[in-house]
Amino acid sequence: MIRRVLVTGLVAAAGLLPGLVSAQGTKLWSVERYDEMEKGSTDGVAIRSDGRLEAGPATSLLYESGKSYVWSMASDGAGSSYVGLGGTAAGSALVMKVTSDGKGSQGSQIFAGKELAVQALRVAADGSVLAATSPDGKVYRIPQGGGTATVVFDPSLTEEKPKYLWDLQVGKAGEIYVAAGAPAVVYRVPAGGGKAEVLFKTADQHIRSLLLAADGTLWAGSDGSGVIYRFATGTAGAKPFAVYAAGRREITALAMDAAGNVYAAGVGTKGHTALPPLPVTGGVGVTITFVQPGSSTAAGSNSLVPDGSEIYKIAVDGSPQRLLTLKDDVVYALAVRNGSLFAATGNRGRVYRVDTKDAGRFTDVAHLEASQGMAFAAGKDGLLVATSNSGKVFRLGDAIAPTATYTSDVFDAQGFAQWGRAEVRASAPSGFDLFVRSGNVESPLMGWSDWARVGPDGSLTVPAGRFVQWKAVLREGGLVDTVALNYLQKNVAPVVDEVVVQPGARVAANTPAAANATVQIGFPPVAGASPAAVFTPDASATPLTAQKDKTAVTVRWMTHDDNGDDLVFAVWYRGVGEANWRLLKDKISEKFYSFDSALLPDGRYEAKVVASDAPDHTDAEALTGERASEAFVVDTTPPMPGALAATLVTGSPMKIHATLEARDTTSPIAHAEYSVDAGPWQYLEPVGKVSDSLTEKYDFTVEIPAATTPVQDVKEHVLAVRVYDRYDNVVAVKAVVR
Repeated sequence: MIRRVLVTGLVAAAGLLPGLVSAQGTKLWSVERYDEMEKGSTDGVAIRSDGRLEAGPATSLLYESGKSYVWSMASDGAGSSYVGLGGTAAGSALVMKVTSDGKGSQGSQIFAGKELAVQALRVAADGSVLAATSPDGKVYRIPQGGGTATVVFDPSLTEEKPKYLWDLQVGKAGEIYVAAGAPAVVYRVPAGGGKAEVLFKTADQHIRSLLLAADGTLWAGSDGSGVIYRFATGTAGAKPFAVYAAGRREITALAMDAAGNVYAAGVGTKGHTALPPLPVTGGVGVTITFVQPGSSTAAGSNSLVPDGSEIYKIAVDGSPQRLLTLKDDVVYALAVRNGSLFAATGNRGRVYRVDTKDAGRFTDVAHLEASQGMAFAAGKDGLLVATSNSGKVFRLGDAIAPTATYTSDVFDAQGFAQWGRAEVRASAPSGFDLFVRSGNVESPLMGWSDWARVGPDGSLTVPAGRFVQWKAVLREGGLVDTVALNYLQKNVAPVVDEVVVQPGARVAANTPAAANATVQIGFPPVAGASPAAVFTPDASATPLTAQKDKTAVTVRWMTHDDNGDDLVFAVWYRGVGEANWRLLKDKISEKFYSFDSALLPDGRYEAKVVASDAPDHTDAEALTGERASEAFVVDTTPPMPGALAATLVTGSPMKIHATLEARDTTSPIAHAEYSVDAGPWQYLEPVGKVSDSLTEKYDFTVEIPAATTPVQDVKEHVLAVRVYDRYDNVVAVKAVVR
């Protein structure tokens, strides 16, 4: 066992945890989990599911087809491989022979069909190549040395007439097993040719994958119900036995190890019928619609299958176990090589080595330069992997790569930063070398520094900048668990983005208020912003609910700090036209402040918010940013009424004629209302009708309503008038007329 040591760095290993990093002073960028490590690029490096880096199998490009899709692959004992190609137009079905050194001769194309794709390939015992094409295809036998292919199975001649041929297997006696879809059927074609027999049919949509064990047991995986079947081909009258119903819709691949354990890959979500089937009577025609398997559609469109994939293990005794769930990958192929289970996936071109003893553990052994790993084939000194988007063949070597390189994702410090010591938790220093480079643009290809080797003590010399990246070069036996870089951002001043002031509103902590007694204090939209743009909402930018309160004023602000520092705020004010600011309140941690309007005489004012990053810096290093609000009005004094002159106007009915002048020193008169003999308040229109001035005159005549209760003096009447300014300050006057 290799003992882990903290190779470089001055803090305990616990200090590498991102959760322990504070916002102030020196910060730590740490990469240690798998989801962090997988973002980087690998060349001969394997990433374990616990995030550990180790030297992995050497990966090399064997063949590049120049096409988009390689659907299938097989290999022979002579070291040659056969690649089944496909496309989106008729005539795309090709079979290419690839020599072991990757150099195809002029005669490397050994088959061309009229169909879209060669979906499955197998090499028979006599060296001939069997190719299954789809859709509406056939199974062809291609002579070992090339030549005219012959049809050994034509589904259009069968009673079922399946549209798709998905997989092939060849028995010891040379018989051929064919997996078909739409409908789901498995056929057996005699070794010497002749009429194919139906081995079994299921109610699924497709039989997607086949596996033939050494004892003649045939395993089949379906699409639709995600069932794995077992069939004894050597037993007369045998029936398929459903070994396991997977949690996924489609069984894309099957593999078996030397002990007889079977492994299966399932993808897609099973659909549910919304209504029960209805009984059918009489001569009713029924139309059955088949859909193409989700994995095939995803590979063709380079899209994802929802919910990823699962890999299952069916033990020799038949007991099932879910080994692994891959939420972001579609498993297209499985293979057992030297006792290890490998999975080729899309749509990120990953190859995984799956731990078959400890569920949930895996190793990411290769990041291929293609979107989908489609098929495996055995090679002389490694496992061959066929890919789509683009169509290539890679060799995954049995031997560990002599030099393995892992390059991390680019890290953005969110500002100009000085890079400090590296901290690494790994095996002995002789097992790896670490390099770092930095820059001020996101792409390392655009004017970054050269790679600089990290010293044994973690010291490094790279220019200060916003972006950084590290590279680990591992030798055999080298292991890297965690790499962390210390950095110190250059302190920049906080920014106050917006300040709004709402007179007549108060924010009281944890005090509920009725909905009709609240005010929403929000920020104005950014000038020029597109209404179609959607951003993640900033919690500080959402409307703030305040209580209506004529005696209060609330100031609210929005800020940001590129360093992520904690901020403290101060609120200042000054009258419009004044030069000096006066402090209202400092050391505020919230992003709002409510105060009594009585603190300020009536008038027009501005508010200023000063943000400081002092909580995270010394007094000498602390910086501030500020912003002033638009002018706002403080008005707590009601209008000043003149004398209310009222006289009786004789006639039928009796009326009152009145005149009144009201003044306000701060805000315009907003509206007025009157009441006669304590009756309902009625809107009162000023002279000129528009109420928009500091002084308004009223000249009006109103009818005297009939008394509803007995009174002593029927000739006495009371006229009351209320006058409001724009800030709801109100004054009332009355006159008695007889």
